[in-house]
Amino acid sequence: MILVLGMAAALWGIGAVMKAPVRLRVWMIAALWTGVVLGHLVLPDGHPLRAATGGAPQGWVALGLIAVLVSVYRVVLRRLRSNAQPVADSAPSGAFRPAELDRYARHILLREIGGPGQRRMKDARVLVVGAGGLGSPALLYLAAAGVGTIGIIDGDMVEGSNLQRQIIHADARIGMPKVFSAEVAMRALNPFIAVECYYRRLDEDVARELIGTFDLVLDGTDNFDTRYLVNRVCVELGKPLISGAITQWEGQLSLWHPAKGGPCYECVFPTRPAPGLVPTCAEAGVAAPLPGVIGAMMAMEAVKHLTGAGETLRGRLMIHDALYAETRVIGVKRRTDCPVCGVPHGKVAPAP
Repeated sequence: MILVLGMAAALWGIGAVMKAPVRLRVWMIAALWTGVVLGHLVLPDGHPLRAATGGAPQGWVALGLIAVLVSVYRVVLRRLRSNAQPVADSAPSGAFRPAELDRYARHILLREIGGPGQRRMKDARVLVVGAGGLGSPALLYLAAAGVGTIGIIDGDMVEGSNLQRQIIHADARIGMPKVFSAEVAMRALNPFIAVECYYRRLDEDVARELIGTFDLVLDGTDNFDTRYLVNRVCVELGKPLISGAITQWEGQLSLWHPAKGGPCYECVFPTRPAPGLVPTCAEAGVAAPLPGVIGAMMAMEAVKHLTGAGETLRGRLMIHDALYAETRVIGVKRRTDCPVCGVPHGKVAPAP
């Protein structure tokens, strides 16, 4: 038995040195355990291999059951944490503390933001869908800017390949759910904000209920199913949506808000690309700073929308070509025949 435990420890150590994901290391140890149990079941009594691994399978089976129970407990605990409503970390309220005034002084000095604008950010609730390439800089800057309550929803865990561009995560947090890894970085940056973590995929079951509790949504996901779902629910609930997208050297973003007269995402992109036509970052690659550029711009749009500063990208689509250092902004219009935000008979509903 000591021999097998030593082999398991060696597998775990080699995986750690090679920075293999935790899940892969667990599967390697599970494969070793399966081989030992099968050996006990197949080999005859007295076989040297059985004698070297404990002589009987009962102990290994019990050990496996304990491991399964521990894993189930951890999964249930994570789900309970992600679904729980924060109590101690409720949205900050009341007057700014002296430390906050010092922290946000550069914002308050800007006439377009000032104290009232900073107050609006403190009172705001912003949901970020996806804590990956675009979500990483957006979350950090929203936290630094003083947005009072920031929600994060993502069902993935941190992997080594993420760290080339997802700057909110760290090597030491490989294997940790991205929402909790992002929370660590955000709280380290600004302890005066509340962070609500939802460790799960955004789907039809929770989209309306969750989005309905926030004032603004930032979508940094990399799949069209989620983009269209987020857009549809935001239109239905009258919520503004800042959506970004990147691939290789190019990125784009806009603020979609039909409730204020602008188009929605589906007005401009009514047809989903055919499978394989638009490759993901994992398939086509992406320049490391590009999501930082677009994600930071998404946060900038959020600050402008929340404070009323300047002119947002509502009704405009910004396209950035990092390879040739070119940025252009084109006008986009609402379509009366849009299946999501259009009005029958060509009558566009007036902005409230």
